Amino acid sequence: MRTTQDLELVHLTKRYGDTVAVRDINHVFAPQSYVCLLGPSGCGKSTTLRMIAGHESVSEGAILLDGSDISTLPPARRGTAMMFQSYALFPHLSVRDNVAFSLKMKGIDKAQRHAKADELLELVDMGHLAERLPAQLSGGQQQRVALARALITEPRVLLLDEPLSALDPFLRIRMRAELKRLQRELGITFIHVTHGQDEALALADEVVVMNNAVIEQAGSAREVFNAPKTEFVARFMGGHNVVSLPGGARYAIRSDAVRLADDGHAATVTSVEYQGDRVAVTTRLADETEVVALVAEEQFFALPKSPGEAVCLAWDEGRQHRLQS
Repeated sequence: MRTTQDLELVHLTKRYGDTVAVRDINHVFAPQSYVCLLGPSGCGKSTTLRMIAGHESVSEGAILLDGSDISTLPPARRGTAMMFQSYALFPHLSVRDNVAFSLKMKGIDKAQRHAKADELLELVDMGHLAERLPAQLSGGQQQRVALARALITEPRVLLLDEPLSALDPFLRIRMRAELKRLQRELGITFIHVTHGQDEALALADEVVVMNNAVIEQAGSAREVFNAPKTEFVARFMGGHNVVSLPGGARYAIRSDAVRLADDGHAATVTSVEYQGDRVAVTTRLADETEVVALVAEEQFFALPKSPGEAVCLAWDEGRQHRLQS
């Protein structure tokens, strides 16, 4: 049974001449969910977002919102809104007028659009700066204004193109929490493009990993991290080693499941990196496979290792996750 306001991609394809940027993808985004499109540069995630927004034409396929194809509608009539990476605020307009701009274009009177803008500015904790110009704001404040401006049209789906990439690490973590809070309060679908695995894991109800113009894997953040289906997903999500075991099967093993032991797989330490509560010990097996073991700080320094030393690696078979060939 279809849930109201599902967003669905049906055989969605985007070509630029002979180049296929997005290849025949099918996916249903659950309503009122926070979804992260995750993948390396050039994988097709931003092109997918821009097609949903109406800023890129669709070569083949359809984009359905609540069962209706919106792929030929102009951006303003789709029920979506997009927050751009650059924020794209009008420098000569006040914060309030930036937020209210789309309502002005619709012919809504000044008092009404300002009242709505003030409501949204309070939601993003920017009401006290409504009279300022964008140049008088910090990067984080500009982002909040851009967010309020995107939300003022009351979209059913909010699209965010790497919205945190311009912020410093401390502010990025703070704004992650703000975005998640807003999504829950508003009860609408957020689709957020990022190449940051930690960002996707922290935010997403669903992670959609893209690679080479297709969806490689989709699922909950925990499922995608703990049970990667392919070698690409295991390596891209980080925290996993990929090894070949007897019989030729490929397995992913989380780095925190690998331990230094008295016997096991013979390896040579290639580097040691202190990470505070743990130490990353990078090793190389006889077949040249690189394996990282995350060792608790106290345990490592009780018996420290140095590059060039021979060690044995072990892990429980239950921690091996077989990858698709």
